[in-house]
Amino acid sequence: MAVMMQAFYWDAPIHESKIGEWWNHLRELTPQLTASGINALWLPPISKAADIRSNGYDPYDYFDLGDFDQKGGTKTLYGNRAELEALIKTLHDHQIGAYADMVINHNSGADAEEVNPLDGQKRWTKFTPKSGKFPRDWNCFHPSRYEQVMMEGENFAGFPHLCHRNPRVYEAMYEYARLLIEELKFDGFRFDFVKGYEPWMIGLLAKYRYEREGTDFVPFVVGEHWSSKEEIGGWLERVNRHTDSQIAALDFPLRYKLKDLCDTLQYDLRNLTDDGAVVTKRPFNAVTFVDNHDMGDDEIINDKMLAYSFILVNEGYPCIFWYDYFNHDLARPRTPNGIDALIDVHHRYAGGEASILHADPDLYIMQRGGFDQQPGLVYVLNNLGDKWSGTLVKTQWPNQKFRPLAWDGHDIAHPDERRTNEEGQAEFPAPPRGYCVYVPVED
Repeated sequence: MAVMMQAFYWDAPIHESKIGEWWNHLRELTPQLTASGINALWLPPISKAADIRSNGYDPYDYFDLGDFDQKGGTKTLYGNRAELEALIKTLHDHQIGAYADMVINHNSGADAEEVNPLDGQKRWTKFTPKSGKFPRDWNCFHPSRYEQVMMEGENFAGFPHLCHRNPRVYEAMYEYARLLIEELKFDGFRFDFVKGYEPWMIGLLAKYRYEREGTDFVPFVVGEHWSSKEEIGGWLERVNRHTDSQIAALDFPLRYKLKDLCDTLQYDLRNLTDDGAVVTKRPFNAVTFVDNHDMGDDEIINDKMLAYSFILVNEGYPCIFWYDYFNHDLARPRTPNGIDALIDVHHRYAGGEASILHADPDLYIMQRGGFDQQPGLVYVLNNLGDKWSGTLVKTQWPNQKFRPLAWDGHDIAHPDERRTNEEGQAEFPAPPRGYCVYVPVED
């Protein structure tokens, strides 16, 4: 499985003095990202929003990518179309994919109020974008002549809520998706706030036969359904009924387990063994993550490398958060103690089924069985804060030498190599409040 990076955080261009230059900034950093093993970037919303300093989650003109003087300026917070195209080309030249953030639930920044004749209410729903594409009025939003009462979904923060059953809206969303995949060469979609609208809309956008250089192209698709494992599972079942593509979901239940692991005193590691996460039952439908731009005051504070070690050695499609990697300096290149070392482990060793070898309140040991060119690994997580901890476990490898390849914790000592006996048994320890990844090596 590959490794994704969320290539922004809230107000990133503002905080880093890159207003209107974020696409160029990412392009400059692309060689570093590919050297670190990043396979795809999730980019922020690319369209002109209600204000040019907006992060893009309040879309105004879907087809203005920073080239029309409206809403306070010409460029978006991130740049313009030419700079975006140059970024995506550079990413592809370095074998990195690009995923577009799709905000198709709601709009903002309307040019005028108007009365909706269905309920007599006055709303900001008159849009006359300078791109000239997708002008809209009250009938493009709820309540609409095409759907007076929302059949499924939730309103978001009081914004005008698009009615996808209106053929004009439906057509515009298809036109926008084709622009992203066929013209701009994006490789996939991350759909924002999928609780807000019907699963069939995503299913059909995923199922459409996109063309690139004369051949069919199937985009990667992941949805943000911020909810419980059961509700996310239900959404995955409904959305996949509408497409022959496999659609994924961000694994919020796992993320909250990882927050508890890092920030809750005396967290019981046996909680990591239950089926309370999307990745447990649906590893090919789960995008796992530690933090993102929405977490705000709920971000993980303590020992965050514990969480990154868990998602990068386990099943699922792991996503690295830009702010953690760069601003919190968790990349730690050329050391065994950071995200870069775990990405290396992920690519070279983390194949096959995950099997839990031991779990008690303070010690968790898991084995990846290996697949194809990835020989597998043993992962140890120690929740004790004052000492190294490990125990004898039976692996699938008899008479096998193991070398520690990635580790971190509250002790700077170097873990020792290990060797299993003829029954595949050995003791594998990890540092206090830390982890260690052991990989099979030849003598």
